[in-house]
Amino acid sequence: MESLAIGQRSLGDPLAVFPLWPPLTRGCPETSTDDLAYPVEVDYDYSRVPRELFEQPPGPDIARWAPLLPPLHAPTLGEGGTPLLELGDGVHIKDESRNPTWSHKDRLNRVTVSAAVGAGAPGVVVASSGNHAASAAAYAARAGLPAIVLASAESPRAVQSFVRAFGAKVLTVPTEARWPLMRQIVDRLGYHPVSNLTVTHTGHPFGAEGYKTIAYELFAQLGRVPAAVFAPTGYAELLYGVWKGFTELRRLGVADDAPRMFSCEPAAGGPNARAVGTAVPAAVVEVGATDAYGISCSVGGHRGVRAVRDSGGDALLVTDGELREAQRDLARHGLWQELSGAAGLAAYRRLGRAFDGPVVCVGTSSGFKDVGVGDEPIEVLTSPTLDDVL
Repeated sequence: MESLAIGQRSLGDPLAVFPLWPPLTRGCPETSTDDLAYPVEVDYDYSRVPRELFEQPPGPDIARWAPLLPPLHAPTLGEGGTPLLELGDGVHIKDESRNPTWSHKDRLNRVTVSAAVGAGAPGVVVASSGNHAASAAAYAARAGLPAIVLASAESPRAVQSFVRAFGAKVLTVPTEARWPLMRQIVDRLGYHPVSNLTVTHTGHPFGAEGYKTIAYELFAQLGRVPAAVFAPTGYAELLYGVWKGFTELRRLGVADDAPRMFSCEPAAGGPNARAVGTAVPAAVVEVGATDAYGISCSVGGHRGVRAVRDSGGDALLVTDGELREAQRDLARHGLWQELSGAAGLAAYRRLGRAFDGPVVCVGTSSGFKDVGVGDEPIEVLTSPTLDDVL
Protein backbone atom coordinates (compact mmCIF):
# COMPACT_ATOMS: atom_id res chain seq x y z
CA MET A 1 0.00 0.00 0.00
CA GLU A 2 1.23 3.49 -0.80
CA SER A 3 1.20 6.59 1.39
CA LEU A 4 -1.66 9.02 0.79
CA ALA A 5 0.24 11.89 2.45
CA ILE A 6 -0.17 15.08 0.42
CA GLY A 7 1.36 17.90 2.45
CA GLN A 8 2.02 19.57 5.78
CA ARG A 9 -0.46 21.74 7.69
CA SER A 10 0.16 24.19 10.54
CA LEU A 11 -1.38 23.68 13.95
CA GLY A 12 -1.17 27.44 14.38
CA ASP A 13 -3.37 28.15 11.36
CA PRO A 14 -5.06 25.28 9.45
CA LEU A 15 -5.06 27.44 6.33
CA ALA A 16 -1.26 27.50 6.33
CA VAL A 17 -0.31 24.51 4.18
CA PHE A 18 3.01 23.41 2.74
CA PRO A 19 4.35 20.68 0.43
CA LEU A 20 5.12 17.28 1.98
CA TRP A 21 8.85 17.71 1.30
CA PRO A 22 11.05 18.85 2.88
CA PRO A 23 9.84 18.07 6.43
CA LEU A 24 9.54 21.37 8.32
CA THR A 25 11.67 20.45 11.32
CA ARG A 26 11.72 24.05 12.61
CA GLY A 27 7.95 24.35 12.93
CA CYS A 28 5.49 26.46 10.96
CA PRO A 29 7.36 29.29 9.18
CA GLU A 30 4.22 31.45 8.94
CA THR A 31 2.67 31.32 12.41
CA SER A 32 5.64 30.78 14.73
CA THR A 33 7.25 33.66 16.64
CA ASP A 34 10.49 34.14 18.56
CA ASP A 35 8.73 32.92 21.74
CA LEU A 36 6.32 30.31 20.39
CA ALA A 37 6.77 27.64 17.73
CA TYR A 38 3.71 26.00 16.22
CA PRO A 39 4.15 22.43 14.92
CA VAL A 40 3.05 21.24 11.53
CA GLU A 41 1.40 17.89 10.89
CA VAL A 42 0.96 15.68 7.85
CA ASP A 43 -2.23 15.92 5.79
CA TYR A 44 -3.67 13.08 3.67
CA ASP A 45 -6.05 12.44 0.81
CA TYR A 46 -8.65 10.90 3.11
CA SER A 47 -11.07 10.32 0.22
CA ARG A 48 -8.80 7.53 -1.05
CA VAL A 49 -8.33 5.62 2.23
CA PRO A 50 -9.60 2.05 1.68
CA ARG A 51 -12.27 0.99 4.17
CA GLU A 52 -10.70 -2.46 4.50
CA LEU A 53 -7.59 -0.83 5.99
CA PHE A 54 -9.19 -1.13 9.42
CA GLU A 55 -10.45 -4.66 8.96
CA GLN A 56 -6.95 -6.14 9.35
CA PRO A 57 -5.75 -7.33 12.76
CA PRO A 58 -2.93 -5.49 14.57
CA GLY A 59 0.53 -6.90 14.07
CA PRO A 60 4.20 -5.96 13.80
CA ASP A 61 5.40 -3.45 11.17
CA ILE A 62 3.37 -0.25 11.05
CA ALA A 63 3.56 -0.34 7.26
CA ARG A 64 0.19 -2.15 7.46
CA TRP A 65 -1.19 1.41 8.00
CA ALA A 66 0.90 2.93 5.17
CA PRO A 67 -1.93 4.94 3.51
CA LEU A 68 -2.23 7.06 6.66
CA LEU A 69 1.50 7.44 7.27
CA PRO A 70 4.22 9.48 5.54
CA PRO A 71 6.28 7.46 3.05
CA LEU A 72 8.17 4.69 4.86
CA HIS A 73 11.58 4.66 3.20
CA ALA A 74 13.36 2.99 6.15
CA PRO A 75 12.99 -0.77 6.78
CA THR A 76 11.05 -2.07 9.74
CA LEU A 77 12.35 -3.61 12.95
CA GLY A 78 8.92 -5.07 13.68
CA GLU A 79 7.49 -2.12 15.62
CA GLY A 80 3.82 -2.08 16.61
CA GLY A 81 1.31 -4.82 17.30
CA THR A 82 1.89 -4.53 21.06
CA PRO A 83 -0.42 -6.31 23.52
CA LEU A 84 -3.35 -4.75 25.35
CA LEU A 85 -3.67 -6.27 28.82
CA GLU A 86 -6.59 -5.83 31.22
CA LEU A 87 -5.76 -5.09 34.85
CA GLY A 88 -9.37 -5.34 36.02
CA ASP A 89 -12.41 -3.05 36.32
CA GLY A 90 -12.15 -2.06 32.66
CA VAL A 91 -8.61 -0.64 32.96
CA HIS A 92 -6.13 -1.76 30.30
CA ILE A 93 -2.40 -1.34 29.73
CA LYS A 94 -1.11 -0.89 26.19
CA ASP A 95 2.36 -2.33 26.71
CA GLU A 96 4.70 -0.43 24.41
CA SER A 97 7.75 -1.98 26.08
CA ARG A 98 7.25 -4.90 23.66
CA ASN A 99 8.58 -2.85 20.73
CA PRO A 100 12.03 -3.66 19.24
CA THR A 101 14.01 -1.26 21.46
CA TRP A 102 11.54 -1.68 24.34
CA SER A 103 9.67 1.61 23.98
CA HIS A 104 6.95 3.49 22.12
CA LYS A 105 9.63 5.59 20.39
CA ASP A 106 10.08 2.88 17.77
CA ARG A 107 6.82 3.91 16.13
CA LEU A 108 8.07 7.49 15.86
CA ASN A 109 11.54 6.63 14.62
CA ARG A 110 10.37 4.28 11.88
CA VAL A 111 8.73 7.40 10.44
CA THR A 112 11.40 10.02 11.21
CA VAL A 113 14.32 7.93 9.97
CA SER A 114 12.24 7.25 6.86
CA ALA A 115 12.06 11.03 6.43
CA ALA A 116 15.85 11.24 6.69
CA VAL A 117 16.21 8.57 4.00
CA GLY A 118 13.61 10.28 1.81
CA ALA A 119 15.35 13.63 2.18
CA GLY A 120 18.71 12.13 1.22
CA ALA A 121 20.34 13.14 4.52
CA PRO A 122 23.86 11.84 5.29
CA GLY A 123 22.78 10.82 8.81
CA VAL A 124 20.49 11.59 11.73
CA VAL A 125 21.04 13.52 14.95
CA VAL A 126 19.05 13.29 18.17
CA ALA A 127 19.25 15.06 21.53
CA SER A 128 18.09 12.46 24.02
CA SER A 129 19.27 10.50 27.01
CA GLY A 130 16.94 7.55 26.86
CA ASN A 131 14.29 5.82 24.78
CA HIS A 132 14.38 8.22 21.87
CA ALA A 133 18.16 7.95 21.51
CA ALA A 134 18.16 4.15 21.56
CA SER A 135 15.33 3.93 19.07
CA ALA A 136 16.77 6.51 16.67
CA ALA A 137 20.16 4.77 16.76
CA ALA A 138 18.60 1.38 16.03
CA TYR A 139 16.46 2.58 13.10
CA ALA A 140 19.34 4.59 11.66
CA ALA A 141 21.53 1.47 11.80
CA ARG A 142 18.79 -0.57 10.12
CA ALA A 143 18.58 2.05 7.35
CA GLY A 144 22.37 2.22 6.93
CA LEU A 145 22.67 5.79 8.23
CA PRO A 146 25.15 7.06 10.84
CA ALA A 147 23.64 8.58 13.97
CA ILE A 148 24.90 11.22 16.37
CA VAL A 149 23.36 11.17 19.85
CA LEU A 150 23.72 14.12 22.22
CA ALA A 151 23.19 12.71 25.71
CA SER A 152 23.27 14.33 29.12
CA ALA A 153 25.59 13.16 31.88
CA GLU A 154 22.60 12.38 34.13
CA SER A 155 21.29 9.62 31.86
CA PRO A 156 21.68 5.99 33.03
CA ARG A 157 24.95 4.46 31.87
CA ALA A 158 23.17 1.28 30.85
CA VAL A 159 21.01 3.26 28.44
CA GLN A 160 24.06 4.99 26.96
CA SER A 161 25.63 1.54 26.44
CA PHE A 162 22.41 0.43 24.76
CA VAL A 163 22.65 3.36 22.34
CA ARG A 164 26.33 2.72 21.56
CA ALA A 165 25.57 -0.91 20.77
CA PHE A 166 23.89 0.23 17.53
CA GLY A 167 27.03 2.07 16.41
CA ALA A 168 25.82 5.58 17.20
CA LYS A 169 28.35 8.25 18.11
CA VAL A 170 27.33 9.30 21.62
CA LEU A 171 28.51 12.68 22.89
CA THR A 172 27.77 13.30 26.57
CA VAL A 173 27.32 17.05 27.05
CA PRO A 174 25.63 19.42 29.53
CA THR A 175 21.86 19.34 29.06
CA GLU A 176 21.65 23.01 28.08
CA ALA A 177 24.31 22.51 25.37
CA ARG A 178 22.50 19.74 23.51
CA TRP A 179 20.12 21.77 21.38
CA PRO A 180 22.53 24.54 20.27
CA LEU A 181 25.03 21.85 19.24
CA MET A 182 22.33 19.91 17.41
CA ARG A 183 21.41 23.01 15.39
CA GLN A 184 25.03 23.30 14.29
CA ILE A 185 25.12 19.65 13.27
CA VAL A 186 21.96 20.15 11.21
CA ASP A 187 23.03 23.44 9.62
CA ARG A 188 26.69 22.61 8.91
CA LEU A 189 26.74 18.84 8.43
CA GLY A 190 23.29 18.37 6.90
CA TYR A 191 22.23 15.67 9.36
CA HIS A 192 18.49 15.15 9.70
CA PRO A 193 17.13 16.09 13.17
CA VAL A 194 14.76 13.56 14.69
CA SER A 195 14.19 15.66 17.82
CA ASN A 196 13.31 19.25 18.60
CA LEU A 197 15.01 22.38 17.23
CA THR A 198 12.59 25.11 18.34
CA VAL A 199 11.96 27.43 21.30
CA THR A 200 8.77 25.60 22.30
CA HIS A 201 8.46 22.01 21.24
CA THR A 202 7.47 21.13 17.69
CA GLY A 203 9.57 18.02 17.17
CA HIS A 204 9.67 16.31 13.82
CA PRO A 205 6.53 16.99 11.76
CA PHE A 206 6.30 13.33 10.71
CA GLY A 207 7.01 11.85 14.15
CA ALA A 208 3.60 11.95 15.82
CA GLU A 209 2.14 10.21 12.77
CA GLY A 210 3.81 6.99 13.91
CA TYR A 211 1.92 7.14 17.19
CA LYS A 212 -1.43 7.19 15.40
CA THR A 213 -1.03 3.47 14.87
CA ILE A 214 -1.61 2.95 18.61
CA ALA A 215 -5.13 4.32 18.15
CA TYR A 216 -5.78 2.01 15.18
CA GLU A 217 -4.60 -0.98 17.23
CA LEU A 218 -6.64 -0.05 20.29
CA PHE A 219 -9.79 0.21 18.20
CA ALA A 220 -9.18 -3.27 16.79
CA GLN A 221 -8.19 -4.79 20.14
CA LEU A 222 -11.14 -3.39 22.09
CA GLY A 223 -13.66 -3.61 19.28
CA ARG A 224 -14.60 -0.01 20.07
CA VAL A 225 -13.16 3.38 21.01
CA PRO A 226 -11.98 3.58 24.65
CA ALA A 227 -13.65 6.11 26.91
CA ALA A 228 -10.32 7.59 27.99
CA VAL A 229 -6.61 7.29 27.24
CA PHE A 230 -3.94 8.22 29.81
CA ALA A 231 -0.54 8.85 28.21
CA PRO A 232 2.82 9.52 29.89
CA THR A 233 3.68 12.98 28.63
CA GLY A 234 6.95 14.76 28.05
CA TYR A 235 6.71 16.74 24.82
CA ALA A 236 3.23 15.27 24.14
CA GLU A 237 3.95 13.77 20.73
CA LEU A 238 2.54 10.43 21.92
CA LEU A 239 -0.55 12.10 23.36
CA TYR A 240 -1.25 14.05 20.19
CA GLY A 241 -0.51 11.18 17.84
CA VAL A 242 -2.95 8.83 19.58
CA TRP A 243 -5.59 11.58 19.60
CA LYS A 244 -5.09 12.26 15.89
CA GLY A 245 -5.44 8.55 15.11
CA PHE A 246 -8.84 8.42 16.81
CA THR A 247 -10.02 11.60 15.09
CA GLU A 248 -9.11 9.99 11.76
CA LEU A 249 -11.18 6.90 12.61
CA ARG A 250 -14.10 9.21 13.31
CA ARG A 251 -13.50 11.28 10.19
CA LEU A 252 -13.45 8.17 8.02
CA GLY A 253 -16.70 6.86 9.54
CA VAL A 254 -14.99 3.84 11.12
CA ALA A 255 -15.79 5.03 14.66
CA ASP A 256 -18.58 7.24 16.00
CA ASP A 257 -16.61 9.03 18.70
CA ALA A 258 -13.15 9.58 20.19
CA PRO A 259 -11.76 9.18 23.72
CA ARG A 260 -10.94 11.83 26.27
CA MET A 261 -7.17 12.30 26.35
CA PHE A 262 -5.24 12.83 29.57
CA SER A 263 -1.65 14.05 29.69
CA CYS A 264 0.29 12.57 32.63
CA GLU A 265 3.39 14.50 33.74
CA PRO A 266 5.71 14.54 36.78
CA ALA A 267 4.61 17.04 39.42
CA ALA A 268 8.21 18.30 39.44
CA GLY A 269 7.59 20.03 36.10
CA GLY A 270 4.55 19.76 33.88
CA PRO A 271 4.67 22.30 31.01
CA ASN A 272 1.55 20.83 29.41
CA ALA A 273 -0.41 21.15 32.64
CA ARG A 274 0.78 24.76 32.96
CA ALA A 275 -0.27 25.59 29.40
CA VAL A 276 -3.67 23.94 29.75
CA GLY A 277 -4.27 25.55 33.14
CA THR A 278 -3.38 29.04 31.95
CA ALA A 279 -5.01 28.74 28.50
CA VAL A 280 -1.83 29.46 26.54
CA PRO A 281 -0.62 27.61 23.41
CA ALA A 282 2.54 26.26 25.11
CA ALA A 283 4.53 26.85 28.28
CA VAL A 284 8.04 26.65 29.72
CA VAL A 285 8.48 25.74 33.41
CA GLU A 286 11.18 25.20 36.01
CA VAL A 287 11.81 21.49 36.58
CA GLY A 288 12.51 20.03 39.99
CA ALA A 289 14.05 16.71 40.95
CA THR A 290 12.32 13.56 39.67
CA ASP A 291 13.42 10.04 38.79
CA ALA A 292 10.93 10.01 35.90
CA TYR A 293 13.64 11.37 33.60
CA GLY A 294 11.94 10.09 30.45
CA ILE A 295 9.09 12.61 30.79
CA SER A 296 10.83 15.36 32.75
CA CYS A 297 10.63 18.38 30.46
CA SER A 298 10.87 22.11 31.01
CA VAL A 299 9.68 22.99 27.51
CA GLY A 300 6.19 22.10 26.31
CA GLY A 301 4.53 22.27 22.92
CA HIS A 302 1.17 23.03 21.38
CA ARG A 303 0.33 19.43 20.44
CA GLY A 304 -0.46 18.38 24.00
CA VAL A 305 -2.66 21.41 24.60
CA ARG A 306 -4.65 20.62 21.47
CA ALA A 307 -5.14 16.96 22.36
CA VAL A 308 -6.39 17.70 25.87
CA ARG A 309 -8.56 20.65 24.88
CA ASP A 310 -10.14 19.16 21.77
CA SER A 311 -10.88 15.81 23.41
CA GLY A 312 -12.40 17.20 26.62
CA GLY A 313 -9.68 15.59 28.70
CA ASP A 314 -7.32 17.09 31.26
CA ALA A 315 -3.64 17.62 32.12
CA LEU A 316 -2.64 15.71 35.27
CA LEU A 317 0.43 15.82 37.52
CA VAL A 318 1.74 12.86 39.56
CA THR A 319 4.42 12.61 42.23
CA ASP A 320 7.34 10.20 42.18
CA GLY A 321 5.68 8.37 45.06
CA GLU A 322 2.51 7.85 43.02
CA LEU A 323 4.63 6.72 40.08
CA ARG A 324 6.46 4.15 42.20
CA GLU A 325 3.24 2.78 43.60
CA ALA A 326 1.80 2.37 40.10
CA GLN A 327 5.08 0.80 38.92
CA ARG A 328 4.96 -1.75 41.76
CA ASP A 329 1.33 -2.59 41.03
CA LEU A 330 2.11 -3.15 37.37
CA ALA A 331 4.97 -5.46 38.36
CA ARG A 332 2.53 -7.51 40.43
CA HIS A 333 0.64 -8.04 37.17
CA GLY A 334 3.85 -9.19 35.44
CA LEU A 335 4.61 -5.85 33.77
CA TRP A 336 7.90 -4.08 34.48
CA GLN A 337 7.55 -0.51 33.28
CA GLU A 338 10.07 2.29 33.49
CA LEU A 339 9.01 4.80 36.16
CA SER A 340 7.94 7.24 33.43
CA GLY A 341 5.95 4.46 31.77
CA ALA A 342 3.76 4.07 34.87
CA ALA A 343 2.56 7.68 34.67
CA GLY A 344 -0.66 6.75 32.88
CA LEU A 345 -1.84 4.39 35.59
CA ALA A 346 -0.66 6.74 38.36
CA ALA A 347 -2.62 9.65 36.85
CA TYR A 348 -5.74 7.54 36.33
CA ARG A 349 -5.69 6.61 40.00
CA ARG A 350 -5.07 10.19 41.08
CA LEU A 351 -8.03 11.39 39.02
CA GLY A 352 -10.28 8.88 40.78
CA ARG A 353 -13.01 9.13 38.17
CA ALA A 354 -15.27 6.47 36.67
CA PHE A 355 -15.72 6.27 32.91
CA ASP A 356 -18.52 4.83 30.84
CA GLY A 357 -16.34 2.40 28.92
CA PRO A 358 -12.83 0.94 28.85
CA VAL A 359 -9.85 2.99 29.99
CA VAL A 360 -6.40 2.61 28.43
CA CYS A 361 -3.16 3.59 30.17
CA VAL A 362 -0.21 3.56 27.79
CA GLY A 363 2.88 1.90 29.30
CA THR A 364 5.73 3.38 27.33
CA SER A 365 8.99 1.62 28.20
CA SER A 366 10.78 -1.24 29.94
CA GLY A 367 11.93 -0.96 33.54
CA PHE A 368 15.41 -1.95 32.39
CA LYS A 369 15.92 1.71 31.43
CA ASP A 370 15.29 3.21 34.86
CA VAL A 371 17.81 5.14 36.89
CA GLY A 372 19.78 2.88 39.23
CA VAL A 373 18.78 -0.44 37.65
CA GLY A 374 21.41 -3.05 38.48
CA ASP A 375 22.95 -1.01 41.31
CA GLU A 376 21.15 -2.82 44.13
CA PRO A 377 23.48 -4.83 46.41
CA ILE A 378 23.06 -8.59 46.23
CA GLU A 379 23.28 -10.80 49.31
CA VAL A 380 25.02 -14.10 48.58
CA LEU A 381 24.11 -17.06 50.79
CA THR A 382 27.39 -18.97 51.04
CA SER A 383 25.89 -22.03 52.77
CA PRO A 384 22.20 -21.96 51.90
CA THR A 385 19.75 -24.21 53.74
CA LEU A 386 16.02 -24.79 53.65
CA ASP A 387 15.77 -22.53 56.69
CA ASP A 388 16.91 -19.65 54.48
CA VAL A 389 14.12 -20.49 52.03
CA LEU A 390 11.55 -20.66 54.79
